[in-house]
Amino acid sequence: MSSSANGKNILKDKSFRFAVEIVHLSDFLLENFTGYRLPNQILGSGTSIGATIREAGQAESAADFVHKLSIALKECDETIYWLDLLVECNKISSDQYSHLKTLAFELQAMLTASIMTVKKKTGKLHGKTAV
Repeated sequence: MSSSANGKNILKDKSFRFAVEIVHLSDFLLENFTGYRLPNQILGSGTSIGATIREAGQAESAADFVHKLSIALKECDETIYWLDLLVECNKISSDQYSHLKTLAFELQAMLTASIMTVKKKTGKLHGKTAV
């Protein structure tokens, strides 16, 4: 995964900040739209991204690392689905939506780049092993 010059992990930090915002969104939804499952759905997928990225840091192999980041990427895509649904149903403002969707797209791009980098380094790009 990419690290900044001071040794901090940008992907871990960004996914954690995103999770904090998702927790606040879920709290807002729970307060204003009781009886819906949506707050729990977006809370689960939105916070799972960072937790899975953190878990990837303890991966036992490059393949395990890629697998865990791929799961985080899927959780990110699911979170975007819930954001799309929430804005379409007028449960969040277009400003909230734009902000959170931008952050989610940034996470997707970073996850994809990290996965591709590891696959390239291990020669397993596109499911092929380097010879």
